[in-house]
Amino acid sequence: MILSVIDVKYIEAYKIWISFDNGNSGTIDLKDELYGEVFEPLNDIELFKTVKLHPIMESIYWENGADFAPEHLLDILKNKLQNVG
Repeated sequence: MILSVIDVKYIEAYKIWISFDNGNSGTIDLKDELYGEVFEPLNDIELFKTVKLHPIMESIYWENGADFAPEHLLDILKNKLQNVG
């Protein structure tokens, strides 16, 4: 089964709330992920805030062409949950 992002909302700073079609959801911080040519412009918080759900790729993206694979986003969420407590 292919993993899909079904909802995304900007929260604050570089944090987004994200929901997947497998039932997982939560808030993740992408600040440490914003490196490399396509992602560095997202350090501009005004651009970062424009995160959208891509209807075809079924993940998140920004107008500058930056996007993340759903699997990578889920890994970030799972790692966050493992490190809590």
